[in-house]
This record gives sequence, structure tokens and C-alpha cells, in this order.
Amino acid sequence: MKYPALLTFAELVSELNQFDQIIDVRSPAEFALDHLPGAINCPVLSDEERVRVGTMYKQINAFEAKKVGAALVARNIARHIEEQFLGHGRDWKPLIYCWRGGNRSGSMALILAKIGWPAVQLDGGYKAYRQHLINELDPLIGQFNYRVVCGTTGSGKSRLLQTLHAQGAQVLDLEQLACHRGSVLGEVQNTPQPSQKAFESAIWQTLRQFDPVRIVYVESESKKVGNLRVPLSLIERMRGGSCINLHLSAELRVALLMQDYEHFLTQPQNLLQRLNYLTPLHGKEKIRYWEDLIARQMLVDLVHDLIDTHYDPTYLRSITRNFPQLAISPTYQLNGITDQDFLQLAQQLLAVK
Repeated sequence: MKYPALLTFAELVSELNQFDQIIDVRSPAEFALDHLPGAINCPVLSDEERVRVGTMYKQINAFEAKKVGAALVARNIARHIEEQFLGHGRDWKPLIYCWRGGNRSGSMALILAKIGWPAVQLDGGYKAYRQHLINELDPLIGQFNYRVVCGTTGSGKSRLLQTLHAQGAQVLDLEQLACHRGSVLGEVQNTPQPSQKAFESAIWQTLRQFDPVRIVYVESESKKVGNLRVPLSLIERMRGGSCINLHLSAELRVALLMQDYEHFLTQPQNLLQRLNYLTPLHGKEKIRYWEDLIARQMLVDLVHDLIDTHYDPTYLRSITRNFPQLAISPTYQLNGITDQDFLQLAQQLLAVK
């Protein structure tokens, strides 16, 4: 093959793991929005430089913009070679892409190929990858049978999924992929949610590594996890799947929630801000009551009341309507919240054929 090679995403999708590096040469802002799974960002134009060159295209002409752009691109490629690529041997095989597979990725691919590396450029760039994902995500979702872990807030659903994953089960942890626990207090500390496109990419990347013959374990999510929409085809497959009803005593649920949400309990102002979002549902008097519990450091009472007046009623209103299989599904009682408790339950579930 002559390098740099120009190949379509359809030609490359089954071979992505064979590249030593997937290099996204778009600007940092473009990369942050979404990128191919496993890609690193080596921008040939920074966000500011991209704006500068684009403005010249519109306000002056393409020739003047290309001269300035070429100098910037060459300088940035040289920096990436010096800082990141010099240690690679002759057989290092990179895949390079930009937005549409044009000048930006073509420039880097050409230079790397001239050095002697077997560089491949993605024809159509990120845009081609995104179109492939749109076309293939729903059929991919439809290949699997899903076992849905149900249970009230604090019953250990996420911990069970993590344990199942550690035991080799196929787990689609939507809350982990969305960086959100799926409730009004569900923000993960210091971790913003990804974009909708990046969330869909993460689902696609996870499922494409699974065996369609084996069960996929997933939590009983609603249509949104935080600000992100779960693909409708996945919601439909989940709601038609078999269920696991997880049960934990009220005392243990409170203990687990206080562990998982410790950052809120140690930062009461952040907790108060989030609880204010519940005013339309519960009224100002209830919010003042919760504020008083926080002020008096009666956090166990606070969590108990949040479970009784907000989380459980919300869960019970939606779960039987959205997951009809739950009524005929087995219930599993957890008697503790230690790692060993979740390991025993995971092993019990995996033993069921």
C-alpha cells in the first residue's frame, strides 16, 4: 500500500484497534465535543488560529488564508513530531483525521508518510465517522438482550453493575458513560457531562466490543441521564428486557447514599442549591425543612426524608409503567453493602443461565 493511504471509515471500522495511535488534528474545542474512541488530540490549528484563518477566508480570500494557515499548520505539526512522535519506530502506524478528511489531516498524514511511517488518513474525517455511527447505532443496540437492574434509589444498582463488570459480565453503565447518577443530586463532582455526541460514541464503542450471544446488564434508567438523552432504540430494548429487582433495607440504603454522596454532605451549600430545584415538586415549606436538617447536621434524617418523600414516590410512579417485566421478575435481597456482599450477588446472578 502506498502511504499516506486514504481509506473510508467503513474500510477501517473493524481495524481501529490495529492502529498504534488515532490522531485527531482538529482544534481542542472540536475534539472536546466528540472524537473517535481512543483518539488523542494533536491540533494543527488551535481554536484561536482556526478562527483567524476562517475569518481570512471570509473577509479577504482563500489564497491569503491558505498562506497563513499553511505556516501555522507546519509549525504545529513540527511541534507534535518533536514532542510526541520522535520516539516511535519505523513500524508505528497512525490513523489521522480532521473534520472532513481534507487539508488539516492531509497535511499531517503527508509529512508523517514522508518520514517513513505507514500513515493512514480517514477519508471524510470525523463527519464520516459520525454518519457511520448514526447509521449503525440502532442496529447495534438491537443485537443484544438486556437484563435490567431495578431497585429504589440507594439499593446498590451502580455498585452491582461495577461488580458484574469486574466479574467479566457485559455491562453497559449509562451513568458512568454520562458522568451522572441520574437524579437531581446526580452530578459527579468536578466532572462535567460529555456532549450528546460523545455520549452516543461511548455507547457505540462499548456495545461494539460485546458478544451478541451474551446478556448485557444495564440499569433501569429513564430517557435522560442528567442532560443527556438515552437513544430511543436502547430505551425500547431495555423496557422489553428481563429485570432484576434489587432490595436493600432502608437503613442500609441511607448508609450507601451517604457514602456515594459524601461530597454533598460535606459541602452543604452545594446540597442546598441542588435541593432548591425540587421546590416546584415539594413546595417551599419542605425545602425549608430540609435546610433546617442540614443546618442542624441531621443528615441521616435528611436522607431518610428525601427517600420517603421524593425518591421512592418518583421511582414507584415510573418503574412499573416503564418496565412491565418487573412484576414477574425475581427479587434479590442484599443483606449488606460491603464489596463481598455485592460480589456474592454478582456471582449468584452470573450462575443463572
